[in-house]
Amino acid sequence: MRALLSKAPGGPETLELSEVADPIAAEGQVIVAVRACAINYPDVLVIEDKYQFRPERPFAPGGEIAGVIEQVGAGVEGWQVGDRVIAVIGNGGLAEKVAVDAARLYRLPEGRDFAEGAALLLTYATTIHALVDRGRLKAGQTLLVLGAAGGVGLAAVELGKAFGARVIAAASSEEKAAAARAAGADDAIVYPYAPFDKAQSKELAERFKAAVGPKGADVIYDPVGGDYAEPALRAIGWEGRYLVVGFPAGIPKLPLNLTLLKSCDVCGVFWGAFAARDPQANQRHVAHLFDLWREGRIAPRVTETFALTQGGEAIARMAARKAIGKLVVTTTAG
Repeated sequence: MRALLSKAPGGPETLELSEVADPIAAEGQVIVAVRACAINYPDVLVIEDKYQFRPERPFAPGGEIAGVIEQVGAGVEGWQVGDRVIAVIGNGGLAEKVAVDAARLYRLPEGRDFAEGAALLLTYATTIHALVDRGRLKAGQTLLVLGAAGGVGLAAVELGKAFGARVIAAASSEEKAAAARAAGADDAIVYPYAPFDKAQSKELAERFKAAVGPKGADVIYDPVGGDYAEPALRAIGWEGRYLVVGFPAGIPKLPLNLTLLKSCDVCGVFWGAFAARDPQANQRHVAHLFDLWREGRIAPRVTETFALTQGGEAIARMAARKAIGKLVVTTTAG
């Protein structure tokens, strides 16, 4: 089979399309013929050895897949050859086949295509954990979403509205702001590209404050980081919750006096660890997501698809922060 491999640390241009042996299902595993693999920001980091987990090389990036079960290993119950499935697997998805622990599988509903299925779990499961468990978002509260046109950003907009919040989206272009409005945001602002000097940071803080209103934001969802973090934190309300989701713009240094003045919380969001530590709670969240998906209240937005040979281009586009919605690599198992 073919796989797009990282053989040495580096950017997307270092990935090599290679012929490798087909995987074999160990006990408790199935072999999935991959039909689609969504690209996420961890794929940018993992090939450069900048992610918290470092797979043994060579490995294929791609942690979110949809496909068809081709082989069922010993001890697996409830699944059979031909079942359409989705899964979050960590890495290995940019390949024509992959071995997956059966416990990671979810059934892809009839009528949903593979690209949309591959784009669901990681972004929406991260976001529902963030808003419900860490942000304690309630109906009627104000949610400020940074990076609102990316995969997790649009998920936050949609879930915020599904939970009855007033959602203010912030993004780096009018095109991205329009995408957030189309996803249901009540208002959207366009912020400039960082880095910011002190005056620019203060100006952005004032724009955030004006957008969220005089009481400030109850919850801030930040998958961006960098110089955007402090201005956003300055717009938080009393006892607000600032959700730390990711750092494509860099790891910020927050002035902690702001947390005292607003009596607010800065909350880390690490969905993978949460899912491993409390799988039952995660299963409840995923079940809720499938209900919302079926009802049409959330819908993964796949804006670009790439062939397996173009997987590096998809990762490069993610690294450049040019993506709106989800980027998906499609492949045909041999």
